[in-house]
Amino acid sequence: MSAVWTTIVALTIGTAAIKGAGPAFVGGRELPPRIARVIALFAPALLAALIVVETFGTVGRALTIDARAAGLAVAGAILLRTESLVGAIVGAAAATALVRLVFGG
Repeated sequence: MSAVWTTIVALTIGTAAIKGAGPAFVGGRELPPRIARVIALFAPALLAALIVVETFGTVGRALTIDARAAGLAVAGAILLRTESLVGAIVGAAAATALVRLVFGG
């Protein structure tokens, strides 16, 4: 088996173990409200972190402001005004493409 398949199998087993650990440890009990609130905030926090890294990150540990930042700003504005996810995606793509067309890169 190649190193790639070994890695895939190891990650599959690890993921299954992690997903099974929660129900195995908690069982049918209710989580305390404080812990439930913290767990509910994990997904939005992770999504925000991924957006920031993909928008402002470059190779290495540098910070960059380019056309992606304009697209993110337009998407945020559209979401605040209309709450339309499709509109935000289309607007962000259009803004990013327009900035790249005008300023190059």
